[in-house]
Amino acid sequence: MRQVAISATGIYIPPHTISNEELVISYNQYVHDFNAQHASEIAAGTVAALAESSVTFIENASGIKQRYVMEKAGILDPKRMHPHLPQRSNEEISLMAEIAAIAGADALQKAGKTGADVDGVICAASNMQRAYPAMAIEIQHALGIGGFGFDMNVACSSATFAIEQAVNAVRSGTARAVLVVNPEITSAHHAWADRDCHFIFGDVCTAVLVEAMDYAPAGSYEVLGTKLTTVFSNNIRNNFVFMNRSEDSDPDARDKLFKQEGRKVFKDVCPMAADHMAKHLQSLNIDPTTGVRRYWLHQANLSMNQLIAKKLLGSEVNEDRAPTILDEFANTASAGSIIAFHRHHSDFKTGDVGVICSFGAGYSIGSVIVRKT
Repeated sequence: MRQVAISATGIYIPPHTISNEELVISYNQYVHDFNAQHASEIAAGTVAALAESSVTFIENASGIKQRYVMEKAGILDPKRMHPHLPQRSNEEISLMAEIAAIAGADALQKAGKTGADVDGVICAASNMQRAYPAMAIEIQHALGIGGFGFDMNVACSSATFAIEQAVNAVRSGTARAVLVVNPEITSAHHAWADRDCHFIFGDVCTAVLVEAMDYAPAGSYEVLGTKLTTVFSNNIRNNFVFMNRSEDSDPDARDKLFKQEGRKVFKDVCPMAADHMAKHLQSLNIDPTTGVRRYWLHQANLSMNQLIAKKLLGSEVNEDRAPTILDEFANTASAGSIIAFHRHHSDFKTGDVGVICSFGAGYSIGSVIVRKT
């Protein structure tokens, strides 16, 4: 069986940012308009009045300070509250494919490779732009990659789950290299009009090139092991699917967007993620405290990451040990842990070990343990 490495990462950052201040102004205008429109029902007790948001509330709840988005005006329009993304013709490259191709090309360039050196593409994200043809095949075409391409979705764990599939393909010899791309246009399926979560998400695309060790450039990150876990839960859900029409359900109903029971998720996932990583490291005879240089964790919530790290290591951790990028990017679904790795691995020395870990809806948890060569 071949040894496998992550040889490079790439990223696409959208052109627009929305600060918490901008988001709060827009959201509070929406609240004002809603409460005025439903004043009589609110007075009668048949409709609940909406509460305003604030910058302090957002930052205390999440640690998020801004987010990148593909389109800004539609999100900040209190009468719209979602992005305006013009439909493209079938002859034009799809939006998800376009940003994935940019991130993928960035990873290929960093590894000194071209599309001809890659044998597969996995497009792994929390939602796909369409059902078929697979987004991965369009991305494969855009980058001039042969072999195979397929889509997969395990919500916020999609990237780490896809990395395992890529590692297995390379390790078994069915591919020399596989490109994993995570085009997360979360703004399109986010509930911008829900105070409990209106600040959570941002857009981005990441890419990870997985290669055989004897094919990868010097300084790559050997994959020591991968581990995946799923446990069913309804606490994070999105019910927008092709069957909605047949069910005669409202396509604009609240459950057709991201929805979560945040406190339940926090309580459930934190111990699960810490235990998952501890057992994975134990299986490789690596001590979580002394044997790991850095943890690149899923970027959903600052308090969540701090608690997971504390449970795993038995003490508070600093930014060097478990870096945060969600203050700049917000929650970018499956891409969060990859951005953390992308931004914070260049100081590793030969032999240093790190853990990429994601967790989210499902529940799903994925970890990838790597060592700098």
